[in-house]
Amino acid sequence: MMTGFRLNLSPLKEPLGFVKLVEWLTAIFAFGCCGGYSGKNIISLFCGDGTNETLIANFHYPFRLSEVPLIEGNTTVCNHSVTTTHMVGDSVSSVEFFVGIAIVCFLYSMVALLVYLGYMHVYKDSDFGPIFDFLITVILVFLWLVCSSAWAKGLQNVKDATDTGGISATLDVCKGSNITCEVTEFASLRTLNISVVFGYLNMFVWAGNAWFVYKETRWHSQKFSSQPGPGRQQVPAPI
Repeated sequence: MMTGFRLNLSPLKEPLGFVKLVEWLTAIFAFGCCGGYSGKNIISLFCGDGTNETLIANFHYPFRLSEVPLIEGNTTVCNHSVTTTHMVGDSVSSVEFFVGIAIVCFLYSMVALLVYLGYMHVYKDSDFGPIFDFLITVILVFLWLVCSSAWAKGLQNVKDATDTGGISATLDVCKGSNITCEVTEFASLRTLNISVVFGYLNMFVWAGNAWFVYKETRWHSQKFSSQPGPGRQQVPAPI
């Protein structure tokens, strides 16, 4: 069996190769939309004596909000002594899990495309290649569902911790009856929302691709080869 590299772009014209290229691109968008994110919320404190003060909350990937300071050092805010205060929340595990799966799919898609375009003659002549490809694809469908759901919940935690309610609950000075705290400028979370959308999109794309990979396995070929043809009659066994 010839195992040398043979460049052939025709698989890209077929669903098996074309969908794999789509998976490669959607994985890039999934981790690219959240991997380098940074945002800033501006919190305005309206003091009871008519003065206003401003706090700035800078947060970024991987969203270790418990390490983001709202107030650094002992200081006075609205004539109240306050100590160092950090935001509440931690979405590190969910977002890193999401980005990790996206990177794994990005790398696997690259390797699969290399096999499709250069070693398709080996891929189709063996049982191991298609079966391995199918099993990995099914596993990644499940992992996309899990990590996308986890990151969607983690993103909601980030939104809750950085909105007016979350900030007011974190700052003790905001719990006073004569002080009002409000987030007056929100960081745009659009790219983070898009990353969640791409996560679920990847799940559907990989699930669809599982069918095309399955058709390359011997399980599919054996299923159809075992079915009698339309004009074929079964010969009765001799008595």
